[in-house]
Amino acid sequence: MRKLSVFFILFLFVLPLRAQDSLMVQTDSINVSGEISLTDSSTVAGIVSEAPDSGRQILLPSHYLFTQRWLWGENGLMRKNDKFKLTLDAREREMEIRAKMNQIHRIAGYVSLAGMIGSGITGQMTYNGNNQAKSAHQIFTGLTNFSYFGSLALAVFSPPPMRDREAGFTKLNIHKMLAIVHVTSMLATNILSGMLEQNPSLVPYHRAAAITAFSTLFMATVVINL
Repeated sequence: MRKLSVFFILFLFVLPLRAQDSLMVQTDSINVSGEISLTDSSTVAGIVSEAPDSGRQILLPSHYLFTQRWLWGENGLMRKNDKFKLTLDAREREMEIRAKMNQIHRIAGYVSLAGMIGSGITGQMTYNGNNQAKSAHQIFTGLTNFSYFGSLALAVFSPPPMRDREAGFTKLNIHKMLAIVHVTSMLATNILSGMLEQNPSLVPYHRAAAITAFSTLFMATVVINL
């Protein structure tokens, strides 16, 4: 689990970063605008914007995660597949994939919250000397980590939206800021967990990190559903 945490700590530093990438292709007939985000399951019809001075169509946003660029950028791995060549039809299919990944992302987030509650209860019981709760605590922590980091992977590897997110104090931007906090806290929780056996004095810090991860994940879930 510590190896998994170290792997995902890379995302902690790159999650706020924005990769620069846009592509224009010739088109003579389409002139519509709109947006799909990770939390919007609407159809892609009518969401591609047209460059005002060239009559060319923008198929990728100018800012998106480097993990998305690695897979879905102009020269991403998925572009090697003929099904996902950078065309309007391919981007429409990607929006369908994005919507499905978003649905699973949300469900996994709910499972993570439930797992965190179970982990907290059984962890406190174990700390109080109830050895029978230890195995249950391990099950809950395993479930929490699997669902949480699976949910994170769905978010950072999903196809990028059609356009850049709206700037300012929006629920999507608040959700993203809270995500940075709960990812940090979740990684700290796992790292400290692996150190508890040799250093029991870290228990209060482990507990504080776990509480922070749960509370910020809960707030992020509430905000995005407003």
